[in-house]
Amino acid sequence: MSLVELSRHMHGVEAEIIRGRLESAGIGAVCFDSNVNIVEGAGIALPARVMVLAEDLAEAQAILAEDVSL
Repeated sequence: MSLVELSRHMHGVEAEIIRGRLESAGIGAVCFDSNVNIVEGAGIALPARVMVLAEDLAEAQAILAEDVSL
């Protein structure tokens, strides 16, 4: 059981919305770095990442693709 990256977002809110959408469909997801936009003083942007279990990746991708096409 390993986590894989589903998507990256420059705004943590977007990542959290996707996490919630996946969880409402029964797919567990977590967000990494969703509270970090810029490393203070360094000017480096850290994207928020949505992570899912490897075995859920295809289903999660299909849900996101379906939502985009609406």
